[in-house]
Amino acid sequence: MRIALTDPIEPIGEAILREAGHELVPAAGFGADAMRALVADADALIVRQKLPDDIVAHGPRLLCAVRHGVGVDLIPVERCTEQGVIVANVPGANADAVAEFLVAQMLAAARHAEWMHARLLDTGWGQARQRTAAATELTGKTLGIVGMGAIGSRLAEIAGMGFRMRVLGHRRGNAPMPAPAERASLPELFAESDYVALACPLTPETKGLVGPELLARMKPGAWLLNVARGPVVQEAPLVEALRARRIGGAALDVFWEQPLPADHPLRTLDNVLLSPHGAGITQEAATVTSRVAAEEVVRILAGQKPRNFINPDAWAAARARRAALGHEGSAA
Repeated sequence: MRIALTDPIEPIGEAILREAGHELVPAAGFGADAMRALVADADALIVRQKLPDDIVAHGPRLLCAVRHGVGVDLIPVERCTEQGVIVANVPGANADAVAEFLVAQMLAAARHAEWMHARLLDTGWGQARQRTAAATELTGKTLGIVGMGAIGSRLAEIAGMGFRMRVLGHRRGNAPMPAPAERASLPELFAESDYVALACPLTPETKGLVGPELLARMKPGAWLLNVARGPVVQEAPLVEALRARRIGGAALDVFWEQPLPADHPLRTLDNVLLSPHGAGITQEAATVTSRVAAEEVVRILAGQKPRNFINPDAWAAARARRAALGHEGSAA
C-alpha cells in the first residue's frame, strides 16, 4: 500500500514501512493544496503538518491518518470519524524532550544566559557581567503546570525533585496529581507561580484559556511558558502585559500563526524568548516517534486496531470502508 508522508520521518520508520511491503510517497510541497494532492492515491497518511478539513474527500483510498506526535489538532478528527478513517497518535514519545526544553527556558529566564552571551560579544565583559545582579535561582521557586499529562508529569518530577521547586498542577477531571505536584485551581496557580508552563492540548475548552483575567493574576516577575499550542494564549493581552512589564516575561514555542510573521509585535520585545515550535524535536524523540508512528500504520493496514486510537467510534465505519476498498485481512 502507499504511505503518504506530509514531511520526512526518521530512517527507522521508513525501514519498518518498507519491510512491511509498503511504498512511501513524500509530499511535493507545503500547505493545503499539497496535502490534497498527496492523499489522492494514498492508503495511509503520517501527519506532521496541518491538514485541510476536506482531506478525506481528496483521499478516496485513505484508511488512516497517524499523527507523528501527540497533538491531533492537525487532523480533522470528526470528519475522519464520519468517513471511517482511523486516527492515531504517538503519546509520550517526546515528553522528556519537551520537559527538558521547559527547564532550559526557565534557566534562561532566571540566569539571562542568552542576554549575557550577546552582550559579551557586542559590548564586552563588564556590561555582560552587570546582568548577574538580576540573576535568580529556580530552587525554592513555584512552578505551575497547566496540563498534567506525560509532559507535565515529567516536568513536575524534574522541577520538584531536581530543583526542589514547589510544583502546582492543574488538570481536567479528578485523576490524582503525579508527585510532587499539588492540585491547584487555575486562579490559584497563576497567582502563586513564578513560572507558569502550559502543556495542555488544544481543545474548545483550552482555546483562549490564558487571557486578561489570568494574566492579571500573575506575579510582576513571573514568566509564562507555552509549549502547548499558540491559541491557548490570547496574544493581544499577552503582548500588552509584556510591554507594560506587568509580568516578567514569556518563553513561547508556539503561536497563533506559524511561522511567526516578520512584523509580529512579539519580535520587538526584550522580555520574550521565542523558538520555532521545536520543544519536542530531538534526535531521540524523533527516532521513537517515527518508529511508533510507522508501527501504528503497519498495524492498521493489517486490519488491526491501533494502540493509540483517537477515534474508536470510527471502527465500524473503518471496517466497512476497508471492505468497500477490497482490502484483505481481518480486523482484530
